[in-house]
Amino acid sequence: MFLPQEIIRKKRDGEVLTDAEINFFIQGVANDTVSEGQIAAFAMTIFFNEMTMPERIALTCAMRDSGMVIDWSHMNFSGPIVDKHSTGGVGDVTSLMLGAMVAACGGFVPMISGRGLGHTGGTLDKLESIPGYNIMPSNELFGEVTKDAGIAIIGQTGNLAPADKRVYATRDITATVDNISLITASILSKKLAAGLDSLVMDVKVGSGAFMPTYEASEELAQSIVAVANGAGTQTTAILTDMNQVLASSAGNAVEVREAVQFLNGEMNSRSEIRNPRLFEVTMALCSEMLLLGNLATDADDAQQKLQAVLDNGKAAECFGKMVAGLGGPKDFMQNYHDYLPEAEIIKPVYAKEIGTVTAMDTRAIGMAVVSMGGGRKVAADKIDYAVGFDQFIRLGETADKQTPLAMIHARTETQWQQAADELQRAITITDNHNSYQATPTIYRQIRAQDL
Repeated sequence: MFLPQEIIRKKRDGEVLTDAEINFFIQGVANDTVSEGQIAAFAMTIFFNEMTMPERIALTCAMRDSGMVIDWSHMNFSGPIVDKHSTGGVGDVTSLMLGAMVAACGGFVPMISGRGLGHTGGTLDKLESIPGYNIMPSNELFGEVTKDAGIAIIGQTGNLAPADKRVYATRDITATVDNISLITASILSKKLAAGLDSLVMDVKVGSGAFMPTYEASEELAQSIVAVANGAGTQTTAILTDMNQVLASSAGNAVEVREAVQFLNGEMNSRSEIRNPRLFEVTMALCSEMLLLGNLATDADDAQQKLQAVLDNGKAAECFGKMVAGLGGPKDFMQNYHDYLPEAEIIKPVYAKEIGTVTAMDTRAIGMAVVSMGGGRKVAADKIDYAVGFDQFIRLGETADKQTPLAMIHARTETQWQQAADELQRAITITDNHNSYQATPTIYRQIRAQDL
């Protein structure tokens, strides 16, 4: 028999907890026999003393097992169950294309996603800009759509990793959010409860990233790969750049529009078939998912298969099936312009001076979307799906009187002006083109064998 306070004391004194002690404590979190004060103390001891890798694995598994762990065996899927998770960014719309592309290549992607948090956009918020789309279907419908379309993106149900919900709520008000062990367990407990065969983690680096430095992002990626593989789920992490907005747009309906155009092979708002950075990141994540799922022999084979399903329309077909299966319009892929909400004012904002774009405060751009109503300041806030930005300028490009920083989608002139001011402050323009140093779009991959 264990006592929560004795487990806290042991960790406070720098000792290593056993699997049994961690399981006992987390079960107490889930069934409310451990108090909020004890959760706070437990989180603080971990914050100051960290956890060993075996402790992190035990914590993640205990939180995963604190509620329902989905078992897909009765569905008799004809391919591997694979998924992707991102640490969050601005204009990061990859999930919408990625799931459909992997599904078209034979994978099954039951993606349980979240809402926007702080400056980062949420996949669920984007999808809810589609009329009728049901983010909280029954488990039966979730399974049926996943089997039929190969992809279903929904919200987290209350019985998936419930211990994490309590622990996170306490961490949020006790300054213990930014700890690698606790972040790892929080991310993975929810993902691994989805019954996956394999997982690819997109860990962001840069001014719009969750982690403050490249080194911190790399440490988190290594922790996630080690813990997930230790918990029995094949996992790779890819470090990708978030020093600028990833897509050509940032918002909800504007990002869905770009995702649909990407899948359909249509021109986007910048007169490109696909944003090159968004394409590179999406292809890298998809390729790794195909490799982990044994759906491709090597990276070249994966890239060819992915390009083929974009070219022949199968990826777009999978996305359309998912939307229709979850209550959205059956003709959404063909007539998305008729369904996605639009703001009353759509006009460009220009830089105050001509020069080269050398830096973006991507976090500030994300917060500009939030200020317009495209994100939440508190959990109860309602989202305005129509507002946001598109046609973003990119690092290294020249801002002048013909090339705007972005198009602003706003409800009022006042809102447009506030967003214009925030965007102008967030983008650095210099008259010395040589002062810009490009960063990679993809920094590195971390696989289990690399650790």
